[in-house]
Amino acid sequence: MNPIIHETEHRFDARDGYSLAGLIIAPPAPKAAVLISSGTGFPKELYRRIARQGAAMGYACLLYDYRGIGGSAPSQMKGFAADIVDWGRLDFSAALDEAQALAPHGPVFTLGHSVGGHLPGFADNALLPAAHAFVCTSTGYWRAHEPSYRPSALFFWLAYGPACLALKGHIPSGGLWSGTALPRGVFEQWRDWAFKPRYFGDFLHELGPHAFDRITAPITDWTFADDTLASQRAAEDLMALYTAADKRLLRLAPAEVGAESIGHFGAFKQAAAGFWPRPFSWFDEVAAGLTPGGPASDAASTPVP
Repeated sequence: MNPIIHETEHRFDARDGYSLAGLIIAPPAPKAAVLISSGTGFPKELYRRIARQGAAMGYACLLYDYRGIGGSAPSQMKGFAADIVDWGRLDFSAALDEAQALAPHGPVFTLGHSVGGHLPGFADNALLPAAHAFVCTSTGYWRAHEPSYRPSALFFWLAYGPACLALKGHIPSGGLWSGTALPRGVFEQWRDWAFKPRYFGDFLHELGPHAFDRITAPITDWTFADDTLASQRAAEDLMALYTAADKRLLRLAPAEVGAESIGHFGAFKQAAAGFWPRPFSWFDEVAAGLTPGGPASDAASTPVP
């Protein structure tokens, strides 16, 4: 029998005081907490289904919008200053503290989609999580994408994006960009990294303090064979930046989780419900290892509606 799951809107302050929109999805007595971090331009609501799965398996999940995205967007995007490093240093760090408070007597884990798997390395509390589950996390270097995706990437970086900035001052939602509106700084930083073979790895010495070489918690990155953005090469390149961690990269065919197609963000849609238990079952294994002789959870590991 599934536990009663509570969903609560939650606002909290980033490290610099900027107000962020969050959503807590949790059972009454969680055994551990999970911070769920979005992909670029995806609002927190996309991750509601997988968070409900986690809650059914005993995890308190915190979803949140980065500054400039969804419920954390300003009333006027033009002129709004934010970049991806801000998302890691200021937003992710604060959200991780909020998540830990949801289950103060249990471990805290992270589940990051796409850029959400980049942010732990920029956090000032990066050593807090017991493990990191990544989904479709990779670099965005354009030559590391599958060949079929590269023309679209180049058009976005060199034509569509600059035109949007010239006309609007940011990347608006709609047209060729299916995500939420993006601040100028996010697009420009993302584009700069996209033309470097090691992505932001080539800029770490310029970006200030980071923990990519100090995170030792295990990392598993699940990617999918039909994701032309997060290719095998691009995922391996990203994982290589976490130099001290025990890493595992799992590339799945959509059929392995009962889906016809998944691509870059389909893992969080209903058709991919067969995937949702996997990160939380892995967290169970990690948590059991943290307590010698501790049993793995007997919570349901089948997909929840």
